[in-house]
Amino acid sequence: MPVTVKTFASTSEVAAALSSDRSARYLGGGTLVMRALNEGDISIATIVRAADTTLTRIDASSSRVVIGAGVTFARILAERDLAFLHAPARSIGGPAVRNMGTVGGNLFAPVPYGDFTVALLALDAVVSVHGGLGVRDIAIEEFLQSRERHGGTLVLSVSCARPASADAFRYRKIARIKPKGGSIITLAAHLPSGGGRINGARIALGSMAPVPIRAKAAERALDGRSLDGTAISAAAAAVTEGISPADNALASGWYRREIAGVHLRRLLSGQE
Repeated sequence: MPVTVKTFASTSEVAAALSSDRSARYLGGGTLVMRALNEGDISIATIVRAADTTLTRIDASSSRVVIGAGVTFARILAERDLAFLHAPARSIGGPAVRNMGTVGGNLFAPVPYGDFTVALLALDAVVSVHGGLGVRDIAIEEFLQSRERHGGTLVLSVSCARPASADAFRYRKIARIKPKGGSIITLAAHLPSGGGRINGARIALGSMAPVPIRAKAAERALDGRSLDGTAISAAAAAVTEGISPADNALASGWYRREIAGVHLRRLLSGQE
């Protein structure tokens, strides 16, 4: 089946093309779309590209960081002002994938991928999209819960608050092939604090559901408490509450449930 490639100068033209053609897919880095084409996905008849440089801009000049959807993971690793995102960016594939893969594309990556999105979920990121209703901002948790409905929209950027300190944000990826393998489980935690107590903990998990999710029971176990052994044990015990991970070639759902608490404990304790 022939595939048509269309390149547009502006994001508004790209958004119009995507919303008017269900067979169109946006090509950013190509690590997802080209795989689908090479595997014979006949639902794709049109590839849409953008020449608009706004998609590759980074604004890290304030406490809230804005990252264009077309920014690659290699670019993030080169930005000193984005040091808090270096660990999740470094965990994405090998050098070739990091040179091509984009922040926007990772939002749509299926299990066992999408590790960078886990970090963004913990950081309570906001996703800016351009669709049939124009430009709007969507909380990342809401975006992920309705991800399949956003196939006809163009992701413009993601934004998140910069963590107050290096210890306030933590990330850990468990894979059989390190560091570039598919995730068995990925964990990220944002732990804002004041007066020695955690206030507004967010813990995100990858490969524990079809999309990255929050471990809300573990968050509740930490909120209002000091990050001591007792609080960490309570969070580790609660991390899989209400979560039923699936089996795949990398690990069973049972195994994921068994190790989630172990690795959350290590993450919160600062252990390697």
